[in-house]
Amino acid sequence: MTARVLKTADDQYCGNMPFAAVGLPKTGGVGHAEISADGPFFRIPPFPGAQTDGFAAVATLPGEDLGRDDLAGLVRDLRVGGTYWAAQPQLPPKYVLARSHNALRNCSELPKDVPVVLWAQRPTAPSSRSIATVITGDCDPWHMLGRAVAFVTEPADEVRAIAAILGVPTYLSDEATGQIEQQRTDARSVLAEFLAPDVAYLNPFDGHAMSARETAELCGFWRRMIDSNREIACGIGFAFWKQDSVAPLLWSGSEPFAFVRTGPQTVHGAVAIWRSKTPPETISALERRGIRLVEVEDGFLRSKGLGADCIPPLSVTVDRLGAHFDPAQPSELEVLLETASFDAELLARARQIRDLIVNAGLGKYERGRTELGRPAGSRRHILVPGQVEDDRSVQTGGSGMPNIELLRWVREQSPEAYILYKPHPDVLAGHRSGAVAGRDCLDFADQIVTEPPISALIEMVDEVHVNTSLTGFEALMRDKPVTTYGAPFYAGWGLTDDLGPVPSRRSVRRTIDELVAATLLVYPRYRDPLTGIPCPAEVVVARLAADATDSTGLVVAMRRLQGRFMRRLRSIAR
Repeated sequence: MTARVLKTADDQYCGNMPFAAVGLPKTGGVGHAEISADGPFFRIPPFPGAQTDGFAAVATLPGEDLGRDDLAGLVRDLRVGGTYWAAQPQLPPKYVLARSHNALRNCSELPKDVPVVLWAQRPTAPSSRSIATVITGDCDPWHMLGRAVAFVTEPADEVRAIAAILGVPTYLSDEATGQIEQQRTDARSVLAEFLAPDVAYLNPFDGHAMSARETAELCGFWRRMIDSNREIACGIGFAFWKQDSVAPLLWSGSEPFAFVRTGPQTVHGAVAIWRSKTPPETISALERRGIRLVEVEDGFLRSKGLGADCIPPLSVTVDRLGAHFDPAQPSELEVLLETASFDAELLARARQIRDLIVNAGLGKYERGRTELGRPAGSRRHILVPGQVEDDRSVQTGGSGMPNIELLRWVREQSPEAYILYKPHPDVLAGHRSGAVAGRDCLDFADQIVTEPPISALIEMVDEVHVNTSLTGFEALMRDKPVTTYGAPFYAGWGLTDDLGPVPSRRSVRRTIDELVAATLLVYPRYRDPLTGIPCPAEVVVARLAADATDSTGLVVAMRRLQGRFMRRLRSIAR
């Protein structure tokens, strides 16, 4: 349910806005029934397409540490609890926030010179105070209390815990007597009232019990993503088979995320675009109107299978500055690598996820740990991955260099080496351009390899030479020397031998753990294929390593059949 704001001269409003009083049973009487509901204080947002609608709970042993010491401070910093994902309607500069007409009655201590904002569930008897604004629907309680000078509610309302944490003076209405009493207890005590005792919530991704702190931190992870999406009004250029996977990662917490075919006439905020699938005239029209464009692209751990086969991504990047592969301007990833500090905890996560990826043999589209023999013995082996020649990453970061020219350049740089060329999977599948005839390829390469997974090839060779291919980043994670001929996002940080036009603005030297932290942990967004909700990177790595993803379906099957047909046509043409 979305929030509605009604400006009224009287006290009339309508709407329905359930709110939870976690850990408290529903009780009789109008005051409690208006506000209380079933559900925990910490909740999973109702992401589009989610396969789970809330935390499962488990009883803990008496005295077991639930991590609740100083929980109020963490909750304040993360701004979680209640419907923290919901709408953020416009509010006056300062106001009294009331949860019902009944709560306002007999409240003589409230400031008289500020307007009253009523945020309630259902009509009640009018109060003696006039109401300036009525709001119905789910709202972010942290936003609703942000500029409040006082808060008036009933004891069962969980929002009073948030008011206590924020230090907003709170007045409680006694439903039996109708009297108003100011809440005197501290934030920690009030919060404890809404946390079920001796109950831990289960991590929705692995089923393990979490402490209260871990639960709050997971909610904070979701809040940060949702808050970053609040300005995005819609998406343009997203293929139909991709939309269900991308929607949870772009959802702003209230309205369903809208995918449109053309630029809307009225836009309040930014527009997310998949640029390669958005008509240039649409982009130009949006730019002329001064509408901010947010670039969305596939992430670096994409899926088990090809995007060209219409297999939806498990990861995307969302960038307000520009695509990470286009060196014409800084991207958010480049700015992150140039300016950010990475703490010990994040670097430890980077080392761990790097080990998980390497040990599982994960690549962007595939996995495998096949041990390969060296075809030329002790001779220096170089892997050259082909790319889709009309891909934006090649056209921008690789200056449009065709695969045959990359091979020619590598051979000139390393005339004595044994060069292995691996065509791009999308090209092999028959969907994209970039195929090199075998006889032409073997003028510069010693061997064309198609079957072994890329991770196995990287581990076998001595070096990897790339234009802008993500294979270079995957090789760095496996401690292999990498030479770049274009300007991929991982070039210019002191980790690669750069022969291409890498921007001089990349001036900081980074470690591989820092590169992995930025590229896999901080910058992209991930969706868990089992629960359908946004998740940390480690969850997707675990799912891919366990083959717990779906790469089947009618659209995928038809796309693969089309690819086989196109490969046959091209072979006849040659």
